[in-house]
Amino acid sequence: MSDSFLPLPLDYGHLQQMATSDLVRPDHLLGAHVATQGGVEGVRFAVWAPGAQHVSVVGDFNDWNGFENAMTRLDFGVWGTFVPGARMGQRYKYRVTSAAGQTEDKMDPYGSAFELRPATASVVWEDRFEWTDTRWMSSRTAGFDQPVSVYEVHVGSWMRRDDGWFLNYRELAHKLGEYVTYMGFTHVELLGVMEHPFDGSWGYQVTGYYAPTSRLGTPEDFKYLVNHLHGLGIGVILDWVPGHFPTDPSGLARFDGGPLYEYADPRRGFHQDWNTFIFDYGRNEVVMFLIGSALKWLQDFHVDGLRVDAVASMLYLDFSRTEWVPNVHGGRENLEAVAFLKRLNEVTHHMCPGCMIIAEESTSFPGVTVPSPYGLGFDYKWAMGWMNDTLAYFEQDPLWRKHHHHKLTFYNVYRTSENYVLAISHDEVVHLKKSLVMKMPGDWYTQRAQYRTFLALMWTMPGKKLLFMGQEFAQSTEWDHDASLPWYLTDVPDHRGVMNLVRRLNQLYRERPDWYRGDKRDDSLYWVSADDADQSVYAYVRRDSESGQWSLAVANLTPTYREQYRVGVPQAGEYRLLLSTDDGEYGGFGTQQPSLMASQEGWHGQPYSLSLNLPPSSVLILEFAGDVQTLTYRQPEESPQA
Repeated sequence: MSDSFLPLPLDYGHLQQMATSDLVRPDHLLGAHVATQGGVEGVRFAVWAPGAQHVSVVGDFNDWNGFENAMTRLDFGVWGTFVPGARMGQRYKYRVTSAAGQTEDKMDPYGSAFELRPATASVVWEDRFEWTDTRWMSSRTAGFDQPVSVYEVHVGSWMRRDDGWFLNYRELAHKLGEYVTYMGFTHVELLGVMEHPFDGSWGYQVTGYYAPTSRLGTPEDFKYLVNHLHGLGIGVILDWVPGHFPTDPSGLARFDGGPLYEYADPRRGFHQDWNTFIFDYGRNEVVMFLIGSALKWLQDFHVDGLRVDAVASMLYLDFSRTEWVPNVHGGRENLEAVAFLKRLNEVTHHMCPGCMIIAEESTSFPGVTVPSPYGLGFDYKWAMGWMNDTLAYFEQDPLWRKHHHHKLTFYNVYRTSENYVLAISHDEVVHLKKSLVMKMPGDWYTQRAQYRTFLALMWTMPGKKLLFMGQEFAQSTEWDHDASLPWYLTDVPDHRGVMNLVRRLNQLYRERPDWYRGDKRDDSLYWVSADDADQSVYAYVRRDSESGQWSLAVANLTPTYREQYRVGVPQAGEYRLLLSTDDGEYGGFGTQQPSLMASQEGWHGQPYSLSLNLPPSSVLILEFAGDVQTLTYRQPEESPQA
């Protein structure tokens, strides 16, 4: 066998050793690679299709003639050939004849680039980009004790050109970079980046796991985007979909004429909800394909993290199905998927120090962010329970919120069980769910006031932050993936006020260790008042045990003005107002406080108290104006429970 077609080790037991070598990158062996063989320039092609009886490569270099460049069957079901004269930029496909004699033209699973949809050919591509982000890459971390405020962006609809077409990645780099810097987010999370055939899937039905979509440019253009954002100090996270793939005949589906990347049994291998196939996590070659994809983005594209989509659908064999096959122990967990996720996190963290791998996991599966082998090994998990409870509370008429008071304190019961991201994502503002501001009851002013309280509570609760694009300026319509955001709203005072608030929240979040450090520590959140259900008022302290810095948040979640509301504080002296969501700059009335001097009257189990005017539907955030190092805070006797 030629060294050009060195077979990929497929024994799962080799994965631990492979984590320290390039062999964990199957795309270095498979796919299309510009090469020189015998002094002749051309392209080396290799594809895994063990069930095929014949494979040839067709493309621009042979006028799509399936008889000209037949591939040779090598070990482990890999087919390979060298095509003299083929070059970068040419389109190609694999013409695969199954054991049953049926022939289908297939995209390259390891393709580095693709032609613009609806065409589906792969494109020969060679990396020629020069990075300038060495300092960023050598110093990046997963950010456990750092501020992580993520702006989630669908690259195809954040902003478009005047003619309605997509921005190029390079255009997006400058416009998005300038905006994110102004707004103060620390990271962007991009969805819709990996190549996909159907715009309406938002990029969640992937066919090109190793390639950025050609809608916005070339792989080098995408690298420019990442490089530019890194230069501005902005991290880049991508949505990654290892849970399922589309049934398009040109893609991975039945690649060699039968089940290959997918489970053979449709009770395990087909998602009825999404009309997609499920990866066969028990097959070593499939595990290597997926891990190689993750490493491609983290290593070659310098991406800082991956948000793994729909983890619950991977973990449970009975996920959204009436017929399912139990595991070997009779349980509902997909043990092969569990093993894959553990291995994914082991390998990515070993080979890409400082990267963050985030799970969208919607159940109470234990140990999602516990290091492997004892847990799944993710860095973070989306706090889906917090999101559902908080939105359910705010959607209530304020008159009835006293009956749902516990929904905003229940997060305290489990918040230290995992590393959480408080995420308000695209899923919450589509399919007739309304935009966030329009979920709030009442007239337009009341909706905006309540929305501002929602945002302030989100930013001051323990956990990293994620907000979907458009919600930072109170977009009133649902997200439309086929159009640009309604940017004209940012010039309207009502919307600009919310935008100003998000910017200020990000500023405080990045400046104050009591807001971002020690999210998982019990002592990072003290409830001053968690049981005033009749008035729907909450008060709590965020505290950083290292610096001693702390702040007090007081939330009035009804449209009722509460004059001289007393709140217990641990220290006598003057307090300063850091933020009021009722400030006129944010669209409120600008209610004034008569005094911020603590009195000797004890309250809420504390030796001193403040008398505050609580504007309707508002959050006040205060800090002690004296020496915070002397603070001794008395924890209430009872913490809020469900």
